Amino acid sequence: MLITPGPLLAKINNPDDLKKLNQDELVLLCQELRQFIVDNVSVYGGHFGASLGVVELTVALHYVFNTPYDQLVWDVGHQAYGHKILTGRKDVFHTNRIYKGISGFPKRKESVYDTFGVGHSSTSISAALGMAIASKYQGLEDKQHVAIIGDGAMTGGMAFEAMNHAGVSDSNILIILNDNCMSIDPNVGALKDYLTDITTSKVYNKLKDEVWNVLGKFSSLGKNAQELVSKLENGIKSTLLSQSNLFESLNLRYFGPVDGHDVDHLVSVLKDLKNIKGPKILHCVTVKGKGYGPAEKGNATTWHAPGTFDKITGEIHKKVYEKPQPPKYQDVFGHTLVELAKADEKIMGITPAMPSGSSMNIMMKEMPTRAFDVGIAEQHAVTFSAGLATQGLIPFCNIYSSFMQRAYDQVIHDVCIQNLPVNFCLDRAGFAGADGPTHHGAYDIAYMRCIPNMVIASPMNEEELRNMMFTAAQPRKDLAFTIRYPRGQGVMPNWRLPMQAIEIGKGRVVKEGEELAILTIGHIGNYAVEVSEQLEKEGLTIGHYDMRFAKPLDEEMLHHVFSKYNKVITVEDGCIIGGFGSAVLEFASAHSYKVEVKLLGIPDQVIEHGEQIELHKECGFDVEGIYRTAKTMIETSVKV
Repeated sequence: MLITPGPLLAKINNPDDLKKLNQDELVLLCQELRQFIVDNVSVYGGHFGASLGVVELTVALHYVFNTPYDQLVWDVGHQAYGHKILTGRKDVFHTNRIYKGISGFPKRKESVYDTFGVGHSSTSISAALGMAIASKYQGLEDKQHVAIIGDGAMTGGMAFEAMNHAGVSDSNILIILNDNCMSIDPNVGALKDYLTDITTSKVYNKLKDEVWNVLGKFSSLGKNAQELVSKLENGIKSTLLSQSNLFESLNLRYFGPVDGHDVDHLVSVLKDLKNIKGPKILHCVTVKGKGYGPAEKGNATTWHAPGTFDKITGEIHKKVYEKPQPPKYQDVFGHTLVELAKADEKIMGITPAMPSGSSMNIMMKEMPTRAFDVGIAEQHAVTFSAGLATQGLIPFCNIYSSFMQRAYDQVIHDVCIQNLPVNFCLDRAGFAGADGPTHHGAYDIAYMRCIPNMVIASPMNEEELRNMMFTAAQPRKDLAFTIRYPRGQGVMPNWRLPMQAIEIGKGRVVKEGEELAILTIGHIGNYAVEVSEQLEKEGLTIGHYDMRFAKPLDEEMLHHVFSKYNKVITVEDGCIIGGFGSAVLEFASAHSYKVEVKLLGIPDQVIEHGEQIELHKECGFDVEGIYRTAKTMIETSVKV
């Protein structure tokens, strides 16, 4: 079902078409663009509230700036649906986030208008500053560079690092702060309170009006314009000595706050700011989900990415199952953590801005003094956890696998070198699905496995996740403990079994066999169970071993496997290079086993977005792929 755009939007295939409109037509275009997003997401799913909140800003930016010559960098990327629609992807927008369709985030190889890939947050100012300094070096003084940072991304430390540099760079960069008080969940921390103070301050709003009264006359001021604006800015700084401006203290000219939903005013403001050289910031106040009643009035977290829904009633469609379904791994984590924390007052929970996504919100609700959302600040989350551990507490730091990449130095320097017993729970390990390569948890086994003083475990089902968490919660003096698990459902509808400790580094025998052995780690092992059942119907018995731990390996079990079988398959939902299979090969080589080993996992390439099962099949480690590999190896063995 293709969605038909409104009459104005139908004419817009690129920003040049947009510029042909009269400015007084932009309000209607914004209405049509917003409706087109609502129509598409309600049918096909995707991120929702963030893009609705920047419709007017998106239109104004492409109307004023000469894109793609002028560079727009979106941060975070799920703000950019309107941008994609206005830049030549309207007719394929229905394929957004669908396998082989367009990406849900800006992507350099997808469009010349996507100047930087921005699946993660807090990167836009650094990227735009690099572009601005490059343009200055190349003599392109007229080129504009705009970083649109929103949805809580300003809480990330990298944004402050970039602003600190931008303030002394004398570069032509405009930072637009899309201030909607939200990331996926409500923003937290002192910065949120500070921005709220600015937007509600009578002093700031009075001065704001005076600024725009002057800038509105900018074009008629002639040669004296820069001097007058400079004097006005100096006056503002003097007036605000008692209410210091964070951004001005970083030598960024601050303008705002302005209404981010007044497209006419935004166009006027942006036209004026184009002519003010140097680093500057425009503070836009917006509403996440603007223009769609249920999203504005309802739970903004729910409407961040609601799935499909009835656009008339706002009812979110839910799948109906005939049988009870197993819970999501993240929900098992959330409930289990609370269960453990009730039994041990030393247990603490930490997450960087993902309380609902990781289910840390369950502990935050029941134990608000023992669970912390630290904002989009993965580095801080890890080192904060390390600090807790030095005082004898037991931190469970929950971070998406791909986001943990942003805190890798802290894992090494602040945790493992100091041998601190921090527990890392890596959600979204393996393929993250429609979010694509920026969110796939492909590398965690490899990047954690090479660090000393680190345990790496992965559960095949909910019972094992609970047992691993119970094991990690036991007092220990050293060793960080990583538990990785995928996005989505497990396999056990009745999962609330009593917890028990697992011996670290000990796997389990799922099934003994004859022809071949399959070694698996994590949820992906359930595919091997199906393969084993299929082959057994054909009179072939294979061994299946759930290794549980990628580090330390169960060497006793591996000696058994390599002594019994001459054909072995390893299966993991992580990168093959440096991963679990590599660890098994290292063991085989170290002990001089002459066994044929086939590694199945994520190959050495970037895998695009799609449903998890689609991506497993593409990489050859779905049920069919494992079966085909096993059958080929067995038949080859028979021929020999």
